[in-house]
Amino acid sequence: MRAIWNNVVVAESDDTVVVENNHYFPPASLQRQYFKDSNRTSHCPWKGEARYYNIEVDGKQNPDAAWYYPDPKAAASEIKGRVAFWRGVKVQE
Repeated sequence: MRAIWNNVVVAESDDTVVVENNHYFPPASLQRQYFKDSNRTSHCPWKGEARYYNIEVDGKQNPDAAWYYPDPKAAASEIKGRVAFWRGVKVQE
């Protein structure tokens, strides 16, 4: 699977975990130069607290376009630290 934004592959892996129709990529699959920490957080009743990344490619920013659960609840332990995408980031094979 590939995560693409602004015509650049920002993550690629054959080891994603699918939860609620979102592919969660392992941290090592991210092209880290495109990811910046965001201050945003959100809460899911069964997964726990999510944190976000802004994605920056060629001078363009996509705020809060990726999220992850650094310490998920037990029911979501398989996605601990893995990163998922939205806000126009295309995830495809």
